[in-house]
Amino acid sequence: MNEINFNISPILSFFLSEGVPFETIKLILMLPIIATLIAFLRQVIGIKAFGIYTPLLVTFAFLATNGIKYGIAIFIIIILIGMLMRVALKSFRLLYLPRVAIMLTVVALSILVMLAIGGSLKRTGLASVSIFPILIMITLVEKFIAVQIEKGDRAAFLLALETLIISILGFYLASWELLIHFIATYPWTILFTIPINIIIGKWTGLRLSEYLRFGEIIKRS
Repeated sequence: MNEINFNISPILSFFLSEGVPFETIKLILMLPIIATLIAFLRQVIGIKAFGIYTPLLVTFAFLATNGIKYGIAIFIIIILIGMLMRVALKSFRLLYLPRVAIMLTVVALSILVMLAIGGSLKRTGLASVSIFPILIMITLVEKFIAVQIEKGDRAAFLLALETLIISILGFYLASWELLIHFIATYPWTILFTIPINIIIGKWTGLRLSEYLRFGEIIKRS
């Protein structure tokens, strides 16, 4: 367990005394906060992304990598390979699942090469990235392909970019020391995310992105 040099709630003290790592407790308590951030960005701001679950997973994958720059690098490589492989496999006219399986294979091998290059360049942080955040981000391939098939390359790329932006924001929020200290001291405050989400869930106005998009029409009406 990492040394904790700030006051923590008796609730957290109990879990720590039972052997639950502080890092695990922190991530679990951060989950509803990050999920609420994503809900706000989607419902009020109008950032779409790949749903709510995917950016949440990518955020935790970033937290599990040895620095966000490595997480972003893996994310970008996965998306680029997904785009290239769709073009490469288009002429084969494969069914959806075999196509995804081939893409996952190529992505996995590409990530392995990337880790080897990181090791050869003495980028030990990249070479030692855990398999779990890599597996989480590889699951992006299926989401990306599904959107490509349904809405086209441009829509899939934009959703991937929005997912990346949300995940980066979530990463920095979950890494904010002041918030970590506050949640560790007052963990019950995460319950406030429930009424906040109820308010967000009743949002009936235009999203901020829609005001920007239809600004001229709104002014004329």
